[in-house]
Amino acid sequence: MKNKIKIEISARHCHLSDQDAQKLLGKNYKLKVIKPLSQLGEFASQETITVKTKGGQLTNVRVVGPIRPKTQVEITLTEARKLKINPPIRLSGDIEKTPGAMLIGSKGKVNIKEGIIIAQRHLHCNPAQANKLGLQDGQSLAVKTLGARSVTFHNVVVRVKKNFDLSVHLDTDEGNAALPAGICSQGEIISA
Repeated sequence: MKNKIKIEISARHCHLSDQDAQKLLGKNYKLKVIKPLSQLGEFASQETITVKTKGGQLTNVRVVGPIRPKTQVEITLTEARKLKINPPIRLSGDIEKTPGAMLIGSKGKVNIKEGIIIAQRHLHCNPAQANKLGLQDGQSLAVKTLGARSVTFHNVVVRVKKNFDLSVHLDTDEGNAALPAGICSQGEIISA
């Protein structure tokens, strides 16, 4: 089964709860959209924060909107080493028993007890796209990148929601290893 698919790179970023956003950015603060992302309703905001652990810090961590029920930070393995922490590889939203950090914004600081993950590589699609490709939510598959540095990524988890659009998300470590364009490229599903 070979199906062409868009591959996107997801750089380090954070999702903030309303309570944490107000502490970090100001009371009743509204995120300022600088760019819509490929998944409907999601956007890169103008705002950035600093993530600080006992071992190090990451500056200019982009806040991705909209506001979420829980705060989480998604980083790469390379960035985890810089922070001297060992976060698990998880799907977005699965933050139980993960490392925490101090988050520093323009108006304040918040200590989160958990919430730092390395994002599990995943494929977004809506129910119609999933049906057409014979995919199910939670299924694991392999995706091959195309080009001179072709790599096959296994354990790509399918995420199906009505507002999703078909694309694979890799982090910057994975993308730099495999994609000549570096930002957005093409690949194919090679097993489902």
